[in-house]
Amino acid sequence: QVQLVESGGGLVQAGGSLRLSCAASGRTFSAYAVGWFRQAPEKEREFVAVVAGSGGSTSYVDSVKGRFTISRDNAKNTVYLLMNSLKPEDTAVYYCAATTKQYWSGSYHYTQGYTYDYWGQGTQVTVSS
Repeated sequence: QVQLVESGGGLVQAGGSLRLSCAASGRTFSAYAVGWFRQAPEKEREFVAVVAGSGGSTSYVDSVKGRFTISRDNAKNTVYLLMNSLKPEDTAVYYCAATTKQYWSGSYHYTQGYTYDYWGQGTQVTVSS
């Protein structure tokens, strides 16, 4: 069992930055790939980024490439999402999710919610124009 708790959301102006954190319980955190998803009002949940258990492999949705960076510190059982150059369209509730399923980081499976076994409660990110 893994419990995930997101933090770091808030209100920021366009062009600003935020760093989200996903803190996990459990002693085998490095065995889990962790993804970030987001859901804007009246929109479907969208994959944002994923990082492999070792932290050595990552993948991003095209709309955030070059602006967002996913990383992890397994010693702290935490995954981060650094978001730079934020845009109003990045406004959403951001969720982290974890899975023990192993795929190539760019795999379609990691972009789909069904792949993940554990989810956090979400943190709101609001970008004003």
